[in-house]
Amino acid sequence: MFVPKSYNEKMDKTIDIFNKELGTLRTGRANSNMLDLVKVDVYGQKMPINQLGTITTPEPRTINIQVWDLNNVVLIDSAIKKSELGLNPQIDGQLIRLPIPDLSEERRNEIKKMIKSMGEKCKISIRNIRREANDELKNSLKKKEISEDEEKKFEKEIQGFTDSHIKTIDEKVLLKEKEIMTI
Repeated sequence: MFVPKSYNEKMDKTIDIFNKELGTLRTGRANSNMLDLVKVDVYGQKMPINQLGTITTPEPRTINIQVWDLNNVVLIDSAIKKSELGLNPQIDGQLIRLPIPDLSEERRNEIKKMIKSMGEKCKISIRNIRREANDELKNSLKKKEISEDEEKKFEKEIQGFTDSHIKTIDEKVLLKEKEIMTI
């Protein structure tokens, strides 16, 4: 049986992922989520930094990583330098300090493009979920599980979910761009 709510939930999950991605972008302020996408090659596997130490933001422009194992300090340092975050770690024993520099106008524009691109990818995912739902509707109609009236009603409902989720994405993109451009 066709369940429109399950597709709405899939769209919600897509938006959750989009929110996490937006959180990893570097704004002018220190944010521990910026490090979520950085993976460190330790113990024969790639691990996120938050599984190798405690991440704190003691000041608006600083992130501290208290590394639990001294052997991992150099590995974390190199992973951060290789990432596209543009941060320069300062090592003090098992503590790594990440000063967050002000964003240049050029970097702000790059980040704006990244935000737009992330937003587009998310919208594509939402539209793919809509297509998947519509395909299932057509199959249900062919198998005579639902009537044509029900198909039209469900199609409208799915389109409503799609429109509201795409509107949410657009709002989030605009909000994040505004945050990035604020000096």
